[in-house]
Amino acid sequence: MQPASDGQAVQTDDVVDFEAIRGRLFGIAYRMLGTVGDAEDIVQDAWLRWQRTDRRSVRNPAAFLTTTTTRLAINAVTAARARRETYVGQWLPEPVDTAADPALGAERAEGLEFGVLLLLEKLAPAERAAYVLREAFDYAHRQVAEVLGTTEANARQLLSRARRHLASARSAPVGRAEHRRLVEAFVAAARGGDLAALERLLADDVVASSDGGGRVHASRKDLHGAARVTTLLDNVLRKYWRDSVIRLVPANGAESLLVAAADGTPEALLALQATERGIERLFIVVNPDKLQQFAGPA
Repeated sequence: MQPASDGQAVQTDDVVDFEAIRGRLFGIAYRMLGTVGDAEDIVQDAWLRWQRTDRRSVRNPAAFLTTTTTRLAINAVTAARARRETYVGQWLPEPVDTAADPALGAERAEGLEFGVLLLLEKLAPAERAAYVLREAFDYAHRQVAEVLGTTEANARQLLSRARRHLASARSAPVGRAEHRRLVEAFVAAARGGDLAALERLLADDVVASSDGGGRVHASRKDLHGAARVTTLLDNVLRKYWRDSVIRLVPANGAESLLVAAADGTPEALLALQATERGIERLFIVVNPDKLQQFAGPA
């Protein structure tokens, strides 16, 4: 029997090389685009380009695939923003299940939180890419420059602008343990219908954002203030989630609340952004198209 041909061996190596870095590629694309489907499309496109590439010209497969994925994502940002201009109501990132990989393929979970993803939306695509590569994946400035096809000095400037923007619009978050305590207290108050306890967990100037995507009813504008947000929670708990199951799930690198029907159908995912002042932002995703990852037994 003839041994496997060199072509077959190379093809197998190509798959191994790609699979070894697939998680990182998805993590980059998701942070750039904020939706699972778009990120998966980018990774698939990177795979097709990898298939068409002469491997003899590639010294470092991981670097090649990272560069390909990042540049594809940069190009896709403009089209994604155009689609969101016609989105019904407010657009929020699609929650991603991080049960198996809390950092989603990265060195750190940076860039996964809802609030940060929304801030990244306001950056130029190259600034966003520089921030993601440096802060989440710990790429050196030289490596960031190579991926972006620019000078190291310019890569540093892109990163500096991104950091300044996020720092000016972002309060210091609480630690993981305190975040979990607040989430657990929120769940307990919601399950018990204790509105006074819910309101005590909220910062006075808390903001609630809801995403129904035109599929289900949701507020199309942000709600501001503890009183208005508590009223919103009271309404949905009584009218829509009275018989639902509320449990903690790991989403976007942090504990979040999943509201599901008795059969496990997800109805909403709530992500909380907390500082030492309490819960400052509440992100409520009720668009069923964005909850499919969390479908299953309650």
